[in-house]
Amino acid sequence: MFSRRKILRASAAGAVMTATAAAQAATFGNPDEPAQGALNAKGPGNLEDPGPQNPAISSQFPSAQFPPATDVGGMPMDWASFNNAPKRIQNGGWARQVTQKDFAISDTITGVNMRLTAGGIRELHWHQAAEWAIMTYGSCRVTVLDAESRPYVADVNEGDLWYFPAGLPHSLQGLGPDGCEFVICFDDGDASEFNTLLVTDWFAHTPPEVLAKNFGVPAESFAKIPLRNLWIFQGTLPGDLSSDRAAVDKTGSVPPHPFIFQLGSSTPAKTSKGGTVRIADSGNFHVATTVAAALVTIRPGGVREMHWHPNADEWQYYIKGKARMTVFNTGPNALTMDFSAGDIGYVKRNLGHYVQNVGNTDLTFIGVFRAPRYEEISLSNWLTHTPPALVAQHLNVDQETIAKWPDDGPGIMPR
Repeated sequence: MFSRRKILRASAAGAVMTATAAAQAATFGNPDEPAQGALNAKGPGNLEDPGPQNPAISSQFPSAQFPPATDVGGMPMDWASFNNAPKRIQNGGWARQVTQKDFAISDTITGVNMRLTAGGIRELHWHQAAEWAIMTYGSCRVTVLDAESRPYVADVNEGDLWYFPAGLPHSLQGLGPDGCEFVICFDDGDASEFNTLLVTDWFAHTPPEVLAKNFGVPAESFAKIPLRNLWIFQGTLPGDLSSDRAAVDKTGSVPPHPFIFQLGSSTPAKTSKGGTVRIADSGNFHVATTVAAALVTIRPGGVREMHWHPNADEWQYYIKGKARMTVFNTGPNALTMDFSAGDIGYVKRNLGHYVQNVGNTDLTFIGVFRAPRYEEISLSNWLTHTPPALVAQHLNVDQETIAKWPDDGPGIMPR
């Protein structure tokens, strides 16, 4: 029989042993109980995967195969890719898309990747969502008519953006010598490139007598219109830009702000030894009232500093290089994933994250936000603008060390 004193003594000893075990398990870089990550897998065969697998895919995601011990909990998948999205191919080009139906977390942005040949035309059309795009290859001519009936024609080159507000009619055409490729973002996760308002569809589904009255010409003038939409088709290369501009200049009135922006050659908002961050939002790209963007280049070994965005989710498109991103949420929850060229990432508003360049070349990606302004909170900037004694008590870090932290939101480290 055990006395009450012995039971209490045994309970106290057990609590000490439990606390000691927890203290031994919870270490720097290995904070959780039960311990997680490959470094804690001590049993025989813990890291083996003898079941069916596709090495070509699994080898591209080392962080999913062997997450860092700091990952914890479960979060929605924040990775998608154009690389495995089906292409719709027509004479003149192709397109593929990733909508919320394909990528559940992405409820604010639909992404489209499109290629137009030299002379290839994305036919005259308009959308129920705003269209933002970045040119990733070649050159394209765009036309658009604003709500005050002012026409705009421009050539867009690699690194340039365009933005067409919802409802404004426009067209796209690949230029020489090899057409173009670009990525479009619609400011609606349910939008679809394959469900747009096309001029050929409207003509084909309007009675001939109505067409005749609307345009003031005989109905027979429309006898040869296409009976099915063109969407993307091969056309002839347009003439020089000045000729097209002269052809549409009926009144001499032009839109007050351009529909294109040269983001790739703009002055960076943040520059360091680690890379650059370029910003385009309604402050400098005035027509872009619903979409802001950040073009980020990270040098080998650099990291996009720990931060979050208080006003919008971030939709990412990886243009070149190799990246590793960790996203942090309440819970705690933390998820690390790997990204390569053509991949898409997504970070919900206010969730902390960082992006590492894990390759040996520059990493470039674009972050797109359904918001008029780009907003960012830097973790180091916040902590260095908080009384250092308060921060020191939270983190058990001395104030002399805190004084060395960057206090200007460098964007990319190292500075």
